Amino acid sequence: MADGRSQGITEDQRHAAQLIWDYHQMRHEPRPCDAAIALGCNDLGVSTYAAHLYETGLFPTLVFTGGNSAATIGVFPRGEAVHFQEHALALGVPAHAMLLEPKATNTGQNVSYAREVLTAAGVRPSSVLLITMPYMERRAFATCRAQWPEVEVVCSSAPLSLDDYLKGMGDGESVISMMVGDLQRVIEYPRQGFAIAQNVPDDVCAAYESLVREGFTSHLIQTEQPQPDAGR
Repeated sequence: MADGRSQGITEDQRHAAQLIWDYHQMRHEPRPCDAAIALGCNDLGVSTYAAHLYETGLFPTLVFTGGNSAATIGVFPRGEAVHFQEHALALGVPAHAMLLEPKATNTGQNVSYAREVLTAAGVRPSSVLLITMPYMERRAFATCRAQWPEVEVVCSSAPLSLDDYLKGMGDGESVISMMVGDLQRVIEYPRQGFAIAQNVPDDVCAAYESLVREGFTSHLIQTEQPQPDAGR
């Protein structure tokens, strides 16, 4: 098991992960928007869910954004957005409804580059639906609000439980490490101007600190300031 942890996830670790999982989700009700942006990642389920939402008629234009990262290049060698778009096409989303942004390597670029692609296509939305992994909703929301403050932001992800998501992804320890890393970014990135600040409840901070102590650290970024009370 990575990071020197013993095989399996303990009940205490799972409880801490559940707190973080719940916090990451914005619980917005999906509603009609001028455009949707599906953020690339290592989870093809984002594309599947985006195709489902398109079929419901919530938006006329769908942008797939994402190049590659260390976590995805082995899974999607031609780029996240390319594979996501092809998958959505196979699921019945018409080519004319999709736009491709194949260069973004982080969430900020996902937003800014997707905005450029929409503008180039003559689409200037007043509302956007961000479609992400379940544990990436809050960071995507905070990033978009900082970079595109004039647009209304709605977040959505496939309605899965933590246990079902861990089973589906097949590597629970890695997923939890990524959830911890996303929470760190929610806390740290507002200081750098990358995102708006979000309140982080005490129990979520405690869950974060517990999982970091227990070695779920493979997706943390280096910071100059200590984590405790960073987002309180």
